[in-house]
Amino acid sequence: MRMGGELAYCTEEKEEEVIKDTELEDEKMVAKMRYSAAAIGGGFSPPPSTMKAVVVGYALTTKKIKSFLQPKLEGLARNKGILFVAIDISKPLSDQGPFDIVLHKLSGKEWRSILEDYRITHPNVTVLDPPDAIQHVYSRQSMLQVVADLNLSDHYGKVGVPEQLVIKKDSSSIPDSVNMAGLRLPLVAKPLFAKSHELSLAYDELSLQKLEPPLVLQEFINHGGVLFKVYIVGEAIKVLRRFSLPDVSKRELKASAGVYRFPRVSCAAASADEADLDPHVAELPPKPLLERLAKELRHRLGLRLFNLDMIREHGTRDRYYVIDINYFPGYGKMPEYEHIFTDFLLSIVQSK
Repeated sequence: MRMGGELAYCTEEKEEEVIKDTELEDEKMVAKMRYSAAAIGGGFSPPPSTMKAVVVGYALTTKKIKSFLQPKLEGLARNKGILFVAIDISKPLSDQGPFDIVLHKLSGKEWRSILEDYRITHPNVTVLDPPDAIQHVYSRQSMLQVVADLNLSDHYGKVGVPEQLVIKKDSSSIPDSVNMAGLRLPLVAKPLFAKSHELSLAYDELSLQKLEPPLVLQEFINHGGVLFKVYIVGEAIKVLRRFSLPDVSKRELKASAGVYRFPRVSCAAASADEADLDPHVAELPPKPLLERLAKELRHRLGLRLFNLDMIREHGTRDRYYVIDINYFPGYGKMPEYEHIFTDFLLSIVQSK
């Protein structure tokens, strides 16, 4: 398995940290206002008096709050004795709560440091998920290396990753680097950092110079135009079909040139669950294979909230590839996510 490029974590890249720290500052004012409303009883109803509330402090971006903390989730959570309370990032975390669980999706050095200190001083509070574990999936280099190292194969199927190459700078050298690594066209180009879901498809060597590093180049694998979104919430697994890039024939490859950009290939609007598909394309990956894969990744990544973008090589029944891993994905797009997530939160507290 070729996993080209320098094997170095990219968590200390200065440009990436500037972006993340700026994002954190933007969220502070929003979180402060939301925390103040919660403190005076605005928007939060206490659970029934017979229950001991499970208090979940959350520090999420505005976008994530809108998509995840939907009224149906909050209503079901209240009925189950779960209380979501906004964390005010402008105040010391230790002065807030007490929390049973801290749920977060913010980034940057400052926030990581706050959470690590909090975990040391509050060992009984579950942090979803540990910031050092999340860092591992921010880089598309390190996230897929974990899957490659698994070399998972059994009678249900084989799971790997596409041949890939990391390009950190100098776009003019990309064609030579691709030739040296032995990658075959067409190639999928993705930003090295998982901040963006944009991708490009490059059909010829000359066009590779138009790409902008840092990025990851992956061999494109024909997969029938369908990918599987494998959502993982603790030990629960939910799989959805999504339309993806169409297959590329040898004839099309010879007749095509250039770089084609796609802002976001897979989204809720591109659901393929109700589509009339070839049964060989639509068939979901075997449940035992997914359970084994999820268990291994939970252990190796140290994460409990993530999803996998997975494809089956067209023309095969059991050859699968993981092409992306996302921390705390868009669970709001997952049917019945409210029940799955609230059951997961309760299981954490009950297991303590």
